[in-house]
Amino acid sequence: MAAASSSPSPAVTAATRLMDSHGRVIHDLRVSITDRCNYKCVYCRTGEHGAQYPELGIEEYLRLIRLFVSLGIEKVRLTGGEPLLRHGLLDLIRELAQLRTLRGEPLDLALTTNGHLLDSLAMPLKQAGLNRITVSMDAVDAPTFERITRIPGSFQKVLGGIRAARGAGLTPLKINCVLLRGFNDAEIEGFARFAREEDVIVRFIEFMPLEEGRLWTPDIVVPLNEIVERISRILPLRPLPPREASETARRYTFPDGIGEIGIIAPVTQAFCGACSRVRLTSDGKIRTCLFSQVEHDLYGRMRAGENDAELSAYITQTVYGKEARHHIGEPGFLKPSRSMVHIGG
Repeated sequence: MAAASSSPSPAVTAATRLMDSHGRVIHDLRVSITDRCNYKCVYCRTGEHGAQYPELGIEEYLRLIRLFVSLGIEKVRLTGGEPLLRHGLLDLIRELAQLRTLRGEPLDLALTTNGHLLDSLAMPLKQAGLNRITVSMDAVDAPTFERITRIPGSFQKVLGGIRAARGAGLTPLKINCVLLRGFNDAEIEGFARFAREEDVIVRFIEFMPLEEGRLWTPDIVVPLNEIVERISRILPLRPLPPREASETARRYTFPDGIGEIGIIAPVTQAFCGACSRVRLTSDGKIRTCLFSQVEHDLYGRMRAGENDAELSAYITQTVYGKEARHHIGEPGFLKPSRSMVHIGG
């Protein structure tokens, strides 16, 4: 093993990387390992439905993820639903942490959680090999937060989880806030202060039509320009350069460099042209876009007995057909066949 690790990294060419028909290299895989969730956030769930799709076994997820990595995936993010509910999560992370990319580098392994169970799991996650974590947190005011999650006591649980994750070294620690006008847009300035006080990256996300109900309208979206303007009234913002072309967030910091704000604006400033990701649902379907109308049953082929070469060819073919962009707000736009909680964040 020592000799292998000291050898030069393999050459990586376009022929060895997943690529779609629009010339985009796909190196980011999001894997939902459950569509169960212990929250009922008003912008996500109607509260009337729980899990709707089956889960694969941990070994089955592992096999499929290995195939994606062998085709050039370099970043894997585990999502849900709420992934911390999933039995076998730590075992999955331990195995994934052993994988190497086509460049011979460790896999960039991250996880998105609502944070409710994170306090006791932060250190075990880090010890298992998780690199980074993102916590979904839609208010820094406790009553507002609990109105959104519809779970009493949830704010303190999440705050404790954030601090435990930071203490465990799961950094840079990102906090995702989905903004809805009239629900939590009053939290913008508070989140700017929170980023500085808690030493985290706060990322505001424009609300997309991915909820179970029919809540979304253009008027409920809080756009990037408004967010920047409101924060700048209390503390000036300084733009940060993107780290890579496919980065989804516009990044800002403050004049003293303490704290970071990111804004993900898929509605008003879409970034589809640089998209580098695909998704695997909890029941093993490939989704080439959040707003896909078609799913591709990778697990069904695996269950039918296809070998790794056949499955890899199917992945390559499917990714090649990835959509050019979404069509939010355009005439004839259709919501995807699943809501966000059943796709994976």
